[in-house]
Amino acid sequence: MLDIGAGTLDVLYYNTKEDLHYKAVVRSPILTVQDKAQSLPGNLLVIGREMGGGSLSEVLVERAKSGEVIISASAAATLHHNLEKVRSWGIEVIDDSAAENLQRMKNESVLVLEDIDAERLKAIVQSFGVPFSFDVVGICAQDHGVPPMGISHLDYRHSLFMAALDKNPFPHTLLFRDAEIPPTFNRLRCISESARSLPADEIYVMDSGMAAILGASLDPRARRKQKILVLDLATSHTVGATLESGEIAGFFEYHTKDMTLQKLDSLVIELADGRLIHENILREGGHGAYMRKAVGFQSVEIMLATGPKRRMVEKSRFPAVFGAPLGDNMMTGTVGLFEAIRRRKGLSEISYS
Repeated sequence: MLDIGAGTLDVLYYNTKEDLHYKAVVRSPILTVQDKAQSLPGNLLVIGREMGGGSLSEVLVERAKSGEVIISASAAATLHHNLEKVRSWGIEVIDDSAAENLQRMKNESVLVLEDIDAERLKAIVQSFGVPFSFDVVGICAQDHGVPPMGISHLDYRHSLFMAALDKNPFPHTLLFRDAEIPPTFNRLRCISESARSLPADEIYVMDSGMAAILGASLDPRARRKQKILVLDLATSHTVGATLESGEIAGFFEYHTKDMTLQKLDSLVIELADGRLIHENILREGGHGAYMRKAVGFQSVEIMLATGPKRRMVEKSRFPAVFGAPLGDNMMTGTVGLFEAIRRRKGLSEISYS
């Protein structure tokens, strides 16, 4: 299981026959790509697929001020889905076949954009002392989606989530086999294509926020609780959700940089009491809110916080515990992803204590 974030790549290897697991938290793919983008000499040719962007745009725009930066159309989606916007930054965008021809000429340094680096993953997994071969590979990441012209990508992505959860209100609903990925989720589709280079029989992808919500809810302290509130304070995005008997009652999503403790405290009350308004959150620059029903803040039995920015809740006026399935707060995304796949395949239940 791979959870690809803006700051870290979280890796979980699970052997269900022997009930053994191994895990690692390493530097995220986008940070390693940014390092390479800054160190490569001369003119730059950028190829590959859409990946998590981070501040790569800023790095490439800066490079374009002093030298030539050429990027293939497929790789340019990492920077922006509007290619004219990319060109306006002084970066030349060419079609993929032209980029392949240019690469063969070897006149520029080449930077490859891809969330899945098979050789790096092989080194990580083999360091666990296990074979680099899998029945299933699951990957979670965030994908804003590619909206129709004139539609906000924030609102559009949220509408897709709402449609899925209205039919089946469980977090694992947002798990997709590689052939099932909605066309709008271009990054997840690119991840699944890259993952075909891995020795695996099946490939699944999932939204990382929903994976973290599901994973945190599997903390042993929440096992017998019916009404749960989960906060995933990730490097770039914050998701809050209420669950009742495993079903999502409601959730919100913001950029973490826009989050303050005062704002967070207000949001958790409004979320639990069913008072969040999607349009209001959009106006504030957030991704939106989804409200199925109110669980009632006074009825919440446990509040779990997870993610690399989780310590923000330490000074909250509400008591929160750090969700840690498999005893590790950084494994909430991978555990949620694994549990979604377990449910999909009908495997035996697993204790994540």
